[in-house]
Amino acid sequence: MLTRSVVDADSRVAHPAINTSRPNIARIYDYLLGGKDNFAADRNEAERLLRIYPLLPARAQENRRFLARAVTWMAEQGIRQFVDIGSGLPTTQNTHQMAQAVDPACRAAYVDYDPVVVAHARALLSANEVTAVQCDLRDPAAIVGHPDMGGLIRLGEPLGVILGMVLHFFDAHLVSEIMRTIVSSIALGSYVVISVGSGDKQTGDRLARTYSAATLYNHEPGQIALFFDGLELVAPGLVDAMDWDPPSSAAPPAEARWHILAGVGRKSC
Repeated sequence: MLTRSVVDADSRVAHPAINTSRPNIARIYDYLLGGKDNFAADRNEAERLLRIYPLLPARAQENRRFLARAVTWMAEQGIRQFVDIGSGLPTTQNTHQMAQAVDPACRAAYVDYDPVVVAHARALLSANEVTAVQCDLRDPAAIVGHPDMGGLIRLGEPLGVILGMVLHFFDAHLVSEIMRTIVSSIALGSYVVISVGSGDKQTGDRLARTYSAATLYNHEPGQIALFFDGLELVAPGLVDAMDWDPPSSAAPPAEARWHILAGVGRKSC
């Protein structure tokens, strides 16, 4: 059982749009991070996954730390606008907070397909230069041109696109199409941050079969590397999330039962 020092989320009154009887991707991840915005169905689903791979909470925390380093690093390189796609529920070290710690003028748009997640983000992320929009990653062109971003995100300027722990919910062919659209739409000098769950066939396939909140794909490292087509990988390249820390030159990721592969690509041509 994952230990959390929070009040039982089921004691709260749910928003009428929330189906608390079915597990939800964002709320499961919130539970793995030790959050309180989840319900019994989400916790039960997470606990079934933990019986297969007990280190999932540690991997989720490693991913958050990777994203914190990547956003901070991009802001230090001069990036002043960020689009966090599949952002999920707000948690600690949100994208705009990390970027604005470098420069308060940084702007951020959070994108998620779940209307409840977007409503939650709009209620909690009451910061300057921040917005949240509802859009589906399967239609990346709609994200790029979404009217709710208004003048906050300017496509003619370099930006940081974040795809943290979301691409393993799509098959490799669709991911390639999504990435082509995103890469072709962003300005030169932009960066794309990707983190994806990956592992050996036995563990990855068991997690995929068990996960009922969505279809889960166990992408191999070679497939994940192809998601960066059209981008120049920033050192140390595609590595375990805990090892990403430029300008290091970490070795390629070692074999693991299940881990987070992560990298940052730059559009240079």
